[in-house]
Amino acid sequence: VKAGVLEFEAFEEETGEKEIVLVVLSEFLEAILGDYRSVAPIVDPETGEVILDSEKKINKNDCEKILKAGILKLKLLDTQQQAINDARKQENIRRGDELVEALMFLPSLNVKKLLTESEYRRLNMLADVIRERLGENPDELWQAEMGASAVRRLLEQVDLKAEAEYLKDEIINSRGAKRAKNIKRLSVIRSFLRSGNKPEWMVLDVLPVIPPELRPMVQLEGGRFAASDLNDLYRRVINRNNRLKRLIEIKAPESIIRNEKRMLQEAVDALIDNGRRGKAVTGTNNRPIKSLSDLLKGKQGRFRQNLLGKRVDYSGRSVIVVGPELKLHQCGLPKIMALEFFKPFVLKKLVDKGYAPQIKNAKTLVEQMDSRVWDVLDEVLTGKPVLLNRAPTLHRLGIQAFEPVLIEGKAIQIHPLVCTAFNADFDGDQMAVHLPLSLPAQAEARILMLSANNILLPADGKPVVGPTQDMILGLHYITLMNDDDEDTYYKYVSGILKNKEVKIRDLRMFSDEDELKLAYALEEVGLQELVRVRVKRGTVMYPGDNKVHTIPNGILVTTLGRVLFNEVFPPDTPFYNKTIIKEDISEIISMLHKEHGVSETVDVLDRIKTLGFHYAMIAGVTIGMDDLLVPEEKWEMIEKAEKQVDQFKVEFDREAAKIVKKFQDEEIRDAKIRELENDRRTNTIKHWTEISSQITDLMMDNFNRFNPVFMMAHSGARGKVSQIKQLAALRGLMADPTGRIIEIPIKSNFREGLSVLEYFISTHGARKGLADTALRTADSGYLTRRLVDVAQDVMIVEDDCGTEDYVELSATMEGRKVIQTLPERILGRVAAENMIDEETGEMIITSGKLIDETAVQKIAQMDVDKVKVRSVLSCESRNGVCRLCYGRDLGTGRLVEVGTPIGIIAAQSIGEPGTQLTMRTFHTGGIAGHGQEDITQGLPKVELLFELFEARYHKEGAVVAPISGRIKIHEDPFLLTIRPNVGSKAKEVTFTAETFQGKKIIVLDGDKIKKGEPLTGGLINPREILKLSGVRKTAQFLVDEVQSIYKGQGVNTNDKHIEIIVRQMLKFLRVLDPGDSDFLEGDLVETYRFEDKCTELEKQKMKIPKAEHILLGISKASLYSESFLSAASFQETTKVLTNAAIEGKVDYLRGLKENVIIGRLVPIGTGRNDFRYFVPMVDTDEDTIPEIPEPVEINPVDYDDEELIGPPRGSR
Repeated sequence: VKAGVLEFEAFEEETGEKEIVLVVLSEFLEAILGDYRSVAPIVDPETGEVILDSEKKINKNDCEKILKAGILKLKLLDTQQQAINDARKQENIRRGDELVEALMFLPSLNVKKLLTESEYRRLNMLADVIRERLGENPDELWQAEMGASAVRRLLEQVDLKAEAEYLKDEIINSRGAKRAKNIKRLSVIRSFLRSGNKPEWMVLDVLPVIPPELRPMVQLEGGRFAASDLNDLYRRVINRNNRLKRLIEIKAPESIIRNEKRMLQEAVDALIDNGRRGKAVTGTNNRPIKSLSDLLKGKQGRFRQNLLGKRVDYSGRSVIVVGPELKLHQCGLPKIMALEFFKPFVLKKLVDKGYAPQIKNAKTLVEQMDSRVWDVLDEVLTGKPVLLNRAPTLHRLGIQAFEPVLIEGKAIQIHPLVCTAFNADFDGDQMAVHLPLSLPAQAEARILMLSANNILLPADGKPVVGPTQDMILGLHYITLMNDDDEDTYYKYVSGILKNKEVKIRDLRMFSDEDELKLAYALEEVGLQELVRVRVKRGTVMYPGDNKVHTIPNGILVTTLGRVLFNEVFPPDTPFYNKTIIKEDISEIISMLHKEHGVSETVDVLDRIKTLGFHYAMIAGVTIGMDDLLVPEEKWEMIEKAEKQVDQFKVEFDREAAKIVKKFQDEEIRDAKIRELENDRRTNTIKHWTEISSQITDLMMDNFNRFNPVFMMAHSGARGKVSQIKQLAALRGLMADPTGRIIEIPIKSNFREGLSVLEYFISTHGARKGLADTALRTADSGYLTRRLVDVAQDVMIVEDDCGTEDYVELSATMEGRKVIQTLPERILGRVAAENMIDEETGEMIITSGKLIDETAVQKIAQMDVDKVKVRSVLSCESRNGVCRLCYGRDLGTGRLVEVGTPIGIIAAQSIGEPGTQLTMRTFHTGGIAGHGQEDITQGLPKVELLFELFEARYHKEGAVVAPISGRIKIHEDPFLLTIRPNVGSKAKEVTFTAETFQGKKIIVLDGDKIKKGEPLTGGLINPREILKLSGVRKTAQFLVDEVQSIYKGQGVNTNDKHIEIIVRQMLKFLRVLDPGDSDFLEGDLVETYRFEDKCTELEKQKMKIPKAEHILLGISKASLYSESFLSAASFQETTKVLTNAAIEGKVDYLRGLKENVIIGRLVPIGTGRNDFRYFVPMVDTDEDTIPEIPEPVEINPVDYDDEELIGPPRGSR
């Protein structure tokens, strides 16, 4: 072989017959075919014919021709070798090109430029050449790195102050997206400057490892270990780090090291927040591994699972049963449960009393349940309250304190009157018991949490403790009177109310109440029989009249039942001479609470309970089929209604035929027919609704007052008229799954039984009801959580903020209907001005005084429709609200105390009734109401008002008038113009048809309209009102809207609770122009911080910033909270903590959540600092005050070392 040319010659070989054969190694030729080419053309020596051109590949045929021609020498070229030579040439050329490109690329290099893989390779090539040929160091020309090390080096070079100055100038000169980006950068840089953090610290070169207790290894049965996911993640980081170290030591190729670095970065990413970048690292069975971030966030994270709620010792749970003989402040605690609870105390007492020489023996006594143990347990129990809790704890009355009474059995007994507060019933509910251990905890439980001290509902100030069901029925039964006495009695009452002498038939006369009772015992007189009797009381109240009258000569026309009922009340209350229903009882309890205080009320309640249960039993009320009386005229009325509905159909067909003839255009024709169909449907539904209410009225008139079904509903004990209607009249109209009302009513009732079709129509509604309830519970719980979060740091911080601001309250109206009267709205508020009765000149209330019931009655008699009161919306206190702006604490009926957590109370008061709100009201379909207003109702509407989802307003929003004036509508082309009022500087506004697409216009030509009022149906966006009418109007709008939903569902929640939430939504300003302040454009700043800054700059005669009020949804407002601990435990945990770290935020622990998280007492009520350091003074002759003795604890060292006592096992 010479330079890639292969020369070969044929050689001779003798065969056996001495014949010489020329052999060309055909195998060789065949093997190299295609890889070789002829150097020169191959010519047949005899014929001169060219067998093969040069540069041509040899094939099989050519081989044969060559052999035939007897050519013995060949020169062939090795094509593979040539390819290699060519490639080398090409490579050199390419390298040359790349080096040239790299040289050309050098001037365009600038700092922070991202290089592609190929660009980086070229530069490296150039570096090698510079090093080898020129002997220079290329690092002086450029340096490029990959990954975190590069980022870190860049961050080290940032001069924060210079960058901040540069960005300030840039912001002034830039617009749009660039400006927004610069503002964001500047805010981050300022955070670093303020906090003293250095940017390069954001890149970690040391990883902290959390303690092993927080990532435990648990031994499973079978000797295997289950390790925490974190251990895996840490192990991956360590392994990759070590491998990288080794690779660097052995000087592995760059590409391998780069890959390893990439893997190390991925391992660290997975450890910190798995799944944030790229695909999540998975463990066994494809489950994503839990990283450090996952440990913190969500319901199962550290914050919500372990810091905001913990499992505690000294707790247990059991099923509850009713304990009718208990007093209101008592609960029945099973003996075995109590023994386990108080075990350490019992053991100590047994040793102290000498029943056992040491703890070991005392334990044996307890285990054997020796009779002495029970006596000791009784002693230990005295004066120690326990807490009972029923989940879900929707408001503060879900946990109350009781005095335990030992009972046999295993079920906890609770007093029937506290069931309403716990929302408990006895169909298998369970309750948890907790034991307050320390003396302060016991004192708080006894004074603040005892059930007898929690009679009023904090949401509306009405009694929450009161007789229900059987008790109401018993009281109603004994205060009824016989049918034949009814006329006589009402004749007598009307005479008294008109101050006339009325002759009534002779009634039996009794000298006093005892004689009447004796006659009853001898069966001489009935419970409900009308009699004359001399009573001990001096005043009386009659049905249908709220005034108190004196009793002439002390003789009253009444029944024995009413005498018995009135005996339970204190002697100075009036005699209630009427049939009692649930509402009456509630009013009586309210009155007792105000006039007689807690202890008297509690006694009365217990007496009412006993009386009610006793006479419910005597009445023996039960229901059977015969009590459900179906009106005889029912089917006749239904027949008439059916004819009327058929008539609607006939009219529809007739009108539709006319339309088809009249209009050629298909679209117009369809629209007109659709409108007609809607009318027919609406009329049908309306007609059936009227008929079913007429049949219901007939049915109710049919009932005797002693009919058990009627008594239950009428007295308010159980059931409503609508339920009786379904039992004894007709089921009426039902809704289909979408909420549209089905036109065919269910004409049967349950007593008659439903037909198959009716049964099927019913299933929709019934199933939807159950599904809705399940969904509603979850939604309502989530709403409560967000409300608590936004308001948790609002509390009463001082007596008076000294503001002269106020809000004006008037009655709430919906159309012509009064939803809330003025007296209802101002009760429990503080007056913001003196009120004088103009007729008498009497001072009704002075400014700064609480408006109580007496003042409200006087104001109601005056002719006023507006009253100025203090409100949380106008309060100027920092970090909370003052006492006067809040007014009455509805849970106690007195002016609120400093330290009351009004934010939490507000959130609970709005959230707790959330489950009662309907998910969606059934909309009648077609054109009921105007446009879209009936789509969003109930809970979703409340959520929308508090969260302000922009997308929803965009879709279903109403068009709002931007100015006040008069409407002018032009039909063709359609234009709606608002002409401003005379003297107004506003310009005329015109809307075209596009604005109103898909919306129903609710104003008419010539109507007067005020700024901010809607022109179409749909949802009014509160942000629009804020823009047009300001903060106060927006707040009032939100309060009224939320109230109208709650009131519509029969839920009473006081305005001030909603005001507190709205105040939190409105507490931020958005900076428009920072002036000389250190705010940035677009910053959200709390109002008081902004005002402070303005005052400070004004003093220094500098330019003050400008800002606008904004309205935030409750979730947003919570995340902008001052406290990062509170925000992190709410939502977006990792984001909140990252930002807090960059800003070097300080949490001043002002709210409740932050203190719970770090394990301190919450700064409210008895946990406030000014309250906690209160030391009682002791009268003594000595100079020094003796130290307060520590609460006695059992010290385990005093006993046998093996027998250390601990708390009983907590309930898991």
